[in-house]
Amino acid sequence: MSLTHSTHWQECLNAFAQAPANATFTGILRGLEKESLRITPQGKLAQTGHPLGLGSALKHPHITTDYSEALLEFITEPFDNINALLQQLSDIHRFTYQQLAKNNELLWPASMPCALPADAQIPVARYGSTNSGIMKTIYRVGLGYRYGRSMQTIAGIHYNFSMPDDFWRELQDLEGNNQPLQDFKTERYFALIRNFRRNFWLLIYLFGAAPAVSDSFVAGRPHRLKAFGDDSHTQHLPYATSLRMGDLGYQSDAQQTLFVCYNNLSSYLKTLCSAITQTHPAYADIGVKDAQGNYRQLNTSLLQIENEFYSSIRPKRTTQSGETALQALRLRGVEYIEVRCVDLNPYEPLGMTAEQMHLLDAFLLYCLFSDSPQTSDEEHAEGQENQKRMVYFGRDPGLHLLRAGQEVNFQEWAKEILDGSLACASLLDQANGGDAYITAVKQQYAKLINPTLTPSAQVLLDLQTQQKSFFEHTLSLAEQHRAYFAEHPLNAEKAAQLHQQAEISLTEQYQLDDSPQIAFDEYLANYYAQYRGCSCG
Repeated sequence: MSLTHSTHWQECLNAFAQAPANATFTGILRGLEKESLRITPQGKLAQTGHPLGLGSALKHPHITTDYSEALLEFITEPFDNINALLQQLSDIHRFTYQQLAKNNELLWPASMPCALPADAQIPVARYGSTNSGIMKTIYRVGLGYRYGRSMQTIAGIHYNFSMPDDFWRELQDLEGNNQPLQDFKTERYFALIRNFRRNFWLLIYLFGAAPAVSDSFVAGRPHRLKAFGDDSHTQHLPYATSLRMGDLGYQSDAQQTLFVCYNNLSSYLKTLCSAITQTHPAYADIGVKDAQGNYRQLNTSLLQIENEFYSSIRPKRTTQSGETALQALRLRGVEYIEVRCVDLNPYEPLGMTAEQMHLLDAFLLYCLFSDSPQTSDEEHAEGQENQKRMVYFGRDPGLHLLRAGQEVNFQEWAKEILDGSLACASLLDQANGGDAYITAVKQQYAKLINPTLTPSAQVLLDLQTQQKSFFEHTLSLAEQHRAYFAEHPLNAEKAAQLHQQAEISLTEQYQLDDSPQIAFDEYLANYYAQYRGCSCG
C-alpha cells in the first residue's frame, strides 16, 4: 500500500480539514539558522575577528559564529508567520552589513566556500575565557584535526519546525491515544523524522544549489569532480545538485559506520551516547592534549558531542545552561525538529524564500501524516545510497533510486511525494487563507519535468553563459546582495534596537569572563558525566 493512500493518511486529511482541528495549523512555529562566510572584496576568507559591532558571539541571541571566526550564523526567533520570520532575518542582515562596511567586508552567498587559504590559516571561532566558551573553541579545534578546517567553512540554512500542542491533542484524539502528551509528541516527531529520511532526497533535488566548487576547496584532496569546460578553477559534476550533502561536505568516513536509530527516543539516545563515550582508534592517535598540555579535541570518541553527528535532520529540545542536547531530550522529550539539508540559495539576499518555507511546511506535514514503519538496517543503507545518487547525479533524467529493494524511477517517486505534500498544502491554505502553500508545491512539479529549472542547473548555466568561474559568479552575487542591503537600510529605531542588543551581549560577555571559573578539566568531566550510565538509557 502506498504511504499516501493508507487509511490513516486519509483519516488525517479528513479530520484536519474540519474545524477546529484545521485552525491548529496557524500555530506552527518556524525558525531559521543561516550561515554565511565573511569575505574581503577580493573574495578571500576574512582574517579579521568577529566584528565588535555585532556583539558577543557567545551571548548575542541572533548573531553568532559557527566553526570559524569568519563563519557568521544568524538565528531567528520562532515565528508562527513566515513573513515576520523573514523580516527579522532581513533586519539582522541589514544590521550586519552596516557593521561589515567598517572593514569593507561582505557575505559569501553560496554554501560552498570562497577562495580559501591553507588549512592552518582558517581561523577557529573564539568565545571568550569562560569554560563554556573555551569548550566551544576546543570542539572546533578538534573538528579541524578530525576533518580538516576547509570542510568546516561550508554554509547552510537550517529550518526549525514545530507543531502546536493544540494540533497534537487533536491528532491524539483522532488516534484514540492515551499517552502523556509529551510522550506522544516525541513518538510522532520520530515518525516524522523516519519519513523525512526516506524522502529528503527530493529536497536536495528541488533546492540543491551547490553543483560546483572552487579548486581551492578540493586542492590536495581526492575527489570525483571534473573541471568545468576549460575552467580549471571550477570543479563540478554535470548532474550534481548539492556537493555540500556529499562526501566533500558534511559527511565523514568514520561516521559511515554509525547507524543512528530513529525508531524511538531510547534507541536514538543510546546510539549517540555510545558514540560520544567510546574511544575511536583514529582519534585516540590524535590525543586529547599536545605535549604542552593544550587541548587538541574534547575527547577521543567517534563524536566529541552530539552536534558532530552530521545528520540531515535532528530532534531538538531547548537546553538549559550546561546541559547536553541529549540530556535535554531524555528529560523533556522532543520539542521541535531541525531540517539541515537545505543549501543557501545564492540568488536570494536572505538565502531562502517564503516559497521554500511553504514547501517545507507541506512536505513535513506529509511526513508526519504518512505511515512511518520502523527503519531496518537495509532501509538505512538504501537511504544513504539514495542521498549519494541525488547529490552527484540528481538531474540525470534516467536516475533511479532504491525503494524496498527495488530500483524505482526518481520522477515517479518524487511525484508521489509532491502529491501528498499538495494535499497537506491545501489544509495549510485553508487554515491561513490564500493559496501560498498550494502554489509553492505546484511550482515544484515543473522541476521534475525540466531539471534546468532547479537552482543547481541555474548555477551551471550561468557559469556557461557568463563565462565565469564558480568563484567569479558567486563573488558577483555577493556584491549584488551588498548593494541590495545598502539600498534598503534599517530605519533609525530598528538600528538603535539592534545596536543596543549587541552592546548588552558584550556586557554579558565581559561579566562572564570576569566571573570565577572551576578548572576546565573539572568542567569538562562534569559535562561528560551527563552521557554516562543511565542518563541516556
